[in-house]
Amino acid sequence: MDTVEERLGTDSNWRAGRNVKEGYERGWGLQFGKLRDQILGETLFKEARRVAGGRSVMSEGNCLNLYLLITRYLQPLAGGDILEFGSYRCGNAVFMACLAAKLYPGMQVYAFDTFAGMPETDKAIDLHSAGDFGDANFDEIRRFSDKTGLENLHLVRGLFEDTTPAVLEQCRPIALLHVDADIYSACAYAYDVCKPRMMPGAYIAFDDSLFSSCLGAMEVVEDLVIKRDGLNSEQVYPHFVFRYPS
Repeated sequence: MDTVEERLGTDSNWRAGRNVKEGYERGWGLQFGKLRDQILGETLFKEARRVAGGRSVMSEGNCLNLYLLITRYLQPLAGGDILEFGSYRCGNAVFMACLAAKLYPGMQVYAFDTFAGMPETDKAIDLHSAGDFGDANFDEIRRFSDKTGLENLHLVRGLFEDTTPAVLEQCRPIALLHVDADIYSACAYAYDVCKPRMMPGAYIAFDDSLFSSCLGAMEVVEDLVIKRDGLNSEQVYPHFVFRYPS
């Protein structure tokens, strides 16, 4: 047997706030199935990676999963936008914007970052320090973004607390929230401030929670998402993916 349907059955869908079948389709498909090789050969994936210019530091598995989410699962949420918190040199934001532009006319991608390195961190939980990833050059990033010609990509420069409220007032409801911020305070703020604007069934992907250097990001998932809000993960491979409840 080499498909989720054969292994799981066709009647297993929603359970405890997660779509079991879809979670397995992506997570099991990437880890044990044939999805990785299939995606790597798809024209749209290769084109989006080309436009992104090798600028992303995201792991291949996480990139493949975001591609799956956007290309195969976001259609019911096509009336929403994508928000990414922690964009560094904007390689992944460009990748997602390229996919959205091809598939969902009107969908916008907002890339939030200081573009000057991390803010102060909590040394009781965060291994990262203020100034990490400080080699990002905003003027160069802006030139690169403009060169792509992606009109649906918006760079949002500054501390999340200073910039997010204004964006949330103007953007459409959130279809995909990608939290790639590494440290507790940034991940917690991004998750909490966006919740009121999430579409029912929207996807919340945490890029860093399973990395050895990001226990602060893991604590946000543990204490806020799971313990406080009672959400159950739809995927734990290659990263945490939750569904915002209806």
